[in-house]
Amino acid sequence: MSAASSILRNVAGGGLMFWCPGCDGAHRVMVGDGPGPRWGYNGNPEKPTFTPSILVTYNGADADRGDGIPSVCHSFVTDGRIQFLGDCSHALAGLMVDIPDWDRA
Repeated sequence: MSAASSILRNVAGGGLMFWCPGCDGAHRVMVGDGPGPRWGYNGNPEKPTFTPSILVTYNGADADRGDGIPSVCHSFVTDGRIQFLGDCSHALAGLMVDIPDWDRA
């Protein structure tokens, strides 16, 4: 994984990763030509825009029960900012934040 900018990382197969402060983890978006779902990308690694929205589902930890619970992160990434949609299951649902620098994530 190499740096595309302070907020994006290049991954194999035409992917880009950014750190999601809502999930406290990285999200991968596949861009350009290649198999599988692909997102539009404005080509700006400093202020990326991806289209359409990014929907990530995963099993999050439930500290009280000690097991995984279905979790959702749904966002638009526009000009280097993440707009978390209301169906997110984390605390940043409905908020807009800058994509954090990878080294501060």
